[in-house]
Amino acid sequence: MSEKSSTHPGAAGRASTAGQPTALRNVVLVGHSGSGKTTLVEALALASGAVNRAGRVEDGGCLSDYDEIEHRQQRSVQLSLVPVDWGGVKINILDTPGYADFVGELRAGLRAADAALFVVSAADGVAGATRMVWDECAAVGMPRALVITHLEASRSDFDEMTERCRASFGGEDPDAVVPLYLPLYGTPGADGHAPVHGLIGLLTQRVFDYSSGERTERAPTQDELPQIETARNRLIEAIIAESEDESLMDRYLGGEEIDIKTLIGDLETAVARGTFHPVLAAAPAAEGSKQGLGTVELLDLISGGFPTPAEREAPAVTSPDGDPRPALSCDPDGPLAAEVVKTSSDPYVGRISLVRVFSGTLRPDETVHVSGHGLEDRGHEDHDVDERVGALSTPFGKQQRSLSKAIAGDLACVAKLTRAETGDTLSGKGSPLLMEPWTMPDPLLPVAIQAHSKADEDKLSQGLARLVAEDPTMRLEHNQDTHQVVLWCLGEAHVDVALERLRARYGVQVDAVAHKVSLRETFGAPAAGRGRHVKQSGGHGQFAICEIEVEPLPGGSGIEFVDKVVGGAVPRQFIPSVEKGVRAQAARGVAAGHPLVDIRVTLLDGKAHSVDSSDAAFQMAGALALREAAGEVRIELLEPVSEVSVMVPDDFVGQVMSDLSGRRGRVVGTEQSGSGRTVVRAEVPEIEIDRYAIDLRSLSHGAGRFSRAHLRHEPMPQQLADKWREQAENGA
Repeated sequence: MSEKSSTHPGAAGRASTAGQPTALRNVVLVGHSGSGKTTLVEALALASGAVNRAGRVEDGGCLSDYDEIEHRQQRSVQLSLVPVDWGGVKINILDTPGYADFVGELRAGLRAADAALFVVSAADGVAGATRMVWDECAAVGMPRALVITHLEASRSDFDEMTERCRASFGGEDPDAVVPLYLPLYGTPGADGHAPVHGLIGLLTQRVFDYSSGERTERAPTQDELPQIETARNRLIEAIIAESEDESLMDRYLGGEEIDIKTLIGDLETAVARGTFHPVLAAAPAAEGSKQGLGTVELLDLISGGFPTPAEREAPAVTSPDGDPRPALSCDPDGPLAAEVVKTSSDPYVGRISLVRVFSGTLRPDETVHVSGHGLEDRGHEDHDVDERVGALSTPFGKQQRSLSKAIAGDLACVAKLTRAETGDTLSGKGSPLLMEPWTMPDPLLPVAIQAHSKADEDKLSQGLARLVAEDPTMRLEHNQDTHQVVLWCLGEAHVDVALERLRARYGVQVDAVAHKVSLRETFGAPAAGRGRHVKQSGGHGQFAICEIEVEPLPGGSGIEFVDKVVGGAVPRQFIPSVEKGVRAQAARGVAAGHPLVDIRVTLLDGKAHSVDSSDAAFQMAGALALREAAGEVRIELLEPVSEVSVMVPDDFVGQVMSDLSGRRGRVVGTEQSGSGRTVVRAEVPEIEIDRYAIDLRSLSHGAGRFSRAHLRHEPMPQQLADKWREQAENGA
């Protein structure tokens, strides 16, 4: 069988109409950092003829990882789109970062794609985080295939890596993870490692030789045929098991030779359905070569086996008010419904929105409705506005190639949508829609920042607003208790990129400072206080005296104020003034400057003057009385406690529980969560988990995740509270 996509009956039928959704494929590359995704994208672009040398476009720049930050950090930090053409099929390849801090970019890529290509390094193996993404794709039925890279590494072994993939990704049906080709090895070198210079097609029993720098096809030699018999039988049996023709297995077991076209058709159907996951191999092109090993085979699989946009279900839609709307269909003539999957800024063009069109056709210069909802907790305001679409283009490295339109199923960049943010819905002006949002990870690593100079302070607010508009996995907080500006990110690398973008894109230099946790104060025992504010300085004086009693209340009670004045010792009009003064002083704190909570303040007695008493005087007296009462007893520091849920592979449960206990946490339970994973639930002081996002990643080798939610404030241990006060007094 030739591996050109034109030989695939399914592909030929679906790709026969140019400019239609059937001639589109959207595939996202998934894999851990260093697995070779970006190199593979460049090899696929070279094999398709999109570029004339690996990784380079016409201006000599990189095809992927073209951002200056990516150059400096030597890794992908954002989602990149590379469109290529293969046999009349437009393939939108979405390259995602492999580092865990940029999982938000990965989720955006999964939303924009209709199938996923998991890239696994033969030298490094399968990362735990990659297995978790595989399970997420399986939960929504996304078609998946695997490609093994780095076969040139001395310790690589294709057969061993395939078995590890079957164990990691096969789940209850490991026979669904089967190679389509076997690598053809050359003569071993001095290190004993044999280089891979070709592939053997298991179905066609043809050899595709890349040793000359050009892909050539030949029949296998007598020595090569025995290598493929067992693997070929396993592949055929796996394909037949997925076939809708129930008689096929009986015919095969009866010795009948099944037609290759039938097997290919069933293979493509099973891949598109998401129940069969072929394994392939790939390597970059050698210097001067036009095709890297396995690139043609991959392009054939994507164009022939992966589903068209019309074969994938679109996200649910409602009106902006939440009323259900009919399900979308991938029809260029249908109502417009598109989604912003990525937002970026260009110093010359302005804001650029990468959009996936799910229905209808998007055209330049038309007015669309922009709806954004549900991210208020991350610094994004709800908005429903009409905006005019600017120029449409498709990215290719740093270049933007002009488009006349973007039909249903396609991806395009839209210029000058000034209000559109990542996750927003674009729809027709007369019939606005709102798409169901995709799941985004919670940012759990806080970094407090402040402007480096007065000039930076003036630009900080606008720069931060633009930053969070681009990245919905980032949350902006203006903490009213600590008076800090806090960026919540996914990890240290995420923080570095955010601060670098503030500096490079928006001209704002900021400094990271120690993050403060919102503490509280409360009375450790009942106490009494007398507030006396008496002054005479000419004209009207100030006179107010009040006596109060303070007693602690259970956690979460707040502040209660009780009036027990008898005989009019404090005139009725000044009792609210006393309460106002008490509450104002409580907000400022009475010991270490933290808000005072969970007390009952009872006003018992006082004195007033017919001329010199006033609202302001009694406010001052109330504040003085509370401060005097605080000086008579021990003031406890209350620290916030979070409910933490940690999901890790079963092998790490013991280490996680021990680590949480070392953070003064109380483990309250565990439960199974899917195959081989456990959720550990605990109550942990927030002071102890400030950097838990980093620590858990190290502890679980990147395979752990956690969530946190504020539970309550609890008394801090006295020894720790004394240390905390000492640090506060020293300005630490």
